[in-house]
Amino acid sequence: MAFTLDEVAFLAAHAPEIADATARLELTRASTLSDAATLRERFGGHGRAVAELVRARRSAAAKFPATWLTDHDAAQQATPSVVARVRAARLREQLGAGALIHDVTCSIGTEGASVRAAGLGYLGSDLDAPRLAMARHNLGDAWLVRADALHPVSRGADAVVADPARRAGGRRITRPDQLLPPLPDLVEAWRGRELAVKCAPGLDFSEWEGLVSLVSVDGAVKEACLYTPGLSGGTRREAVMVSGGEVDRLTDAGGEAADAVTAGAPGRFILDPDGAVVRAGLVRHYAAREGLWMLDERIAYLTGDRLPAGRTGFPFIEQVPLKKLKPALAAHGAGSLEILVRGVDVDPDDLRKKLKLKGRRPMAVVCTRIGSQGVALICGPRTDGAENR
Repeated sequence: MAFTLDEVAFLAAHAPEIADATARLELTRASTLSDAATLRERFGGHGRAVAELVRARRSAAAKFPATWLTDHDAAQQATPSVVARVRAARLREQLGAGALIHDVTCSIGTEGASVRAAGLGYLGSDLDAPRLAMARHNLGDAWLVRADALHPVSRGADAVVADPARRAGGRRITRPDQLLPPLPDLVEAWRGRELAVKCAPGLDFSEWEGLVSLVSVDGAVKEACLYTPGLSGGTRREAVMVSGGEVDRLTDAGGEAADAVTAGAPGRFILDPDGAVVRAGLVRHYAAREGLWMLDERIAYLTGDRLPAGRTGFPFIEQVPLKKLKPALAAHGAGSLEILVRGVDVDPDDLRKKLKLKGRRPMAVVCTRIGSQGVALICGPRTDGAENR
């Protein structure tokens, strides 16, 4: 639920009392009524806003400092700080230190913190007055102004960053022209300026002329960012994988090596590439870089005799037709089972029920298609392969 300007002012002015009053509250679905009564007794008519603030903070603990002001929707839309730092690093690399970045959908300021930390100038604007008030609290002395993202108010910015809303009416938006504001309208409004537009990773970006950058954190894809050609560094596609504070960047360079990757029989390990690699269409590039090959040229599973450093996979045991999976797993004494599916019509939950495993051995199975046949690749449990290096 959104805040009013009065509620934002109250939350900012009573930060110590709020921290003290909510430190021991559960703030779960089961405790909603009792928590609401406690907060009304302490904060009167502002009790609802206090509850919303604390729940929003807890839902986005890894995205920004715990002292920031936010509502639930802003917290859900906010970019994780580690992802914002990746973008800020690219902007600094392409534009140089001190370049001015105009964040035209600044919301509560998550992008601004990373931009400023990277040594770049920052201007934030937003049409939502309460969100802008929260950004003023969160960013301190940042340069902020109320403005519509589709009506330019800056001329000297070196690049424009935008984060259109990706949900409407509680449903995820699946087309770029349905974003809020729509991607075509943003591009037209800022024509001639360098743009970095954050989007949901599942949209169709095939017509984008610049760079499409997919970013994952610990294996989970967080966002796609569209960069105009002047910010692309000559790259059209990239996958940025962030894990344990380390950043692994894979680009579409080296196309000849990628084209040379072929399909073959399973090696010692089966690997499901990082989601950023898959969504960026760089599975062959990743295989070429890591000395892997494909199981089928149309399916995004890889195999090889070692696992890349920092990645996990499955020790391959045997390949069987899908119809023979149940007796094969029983013969191996399978108990707990990790199931991966790609390229075949198999529901993991339904399959698990049908298998009725009674063994004790932890295993994994990869259900996929090789050629025209649906197959099951029976494997040992997930490993980082360190013992085989």
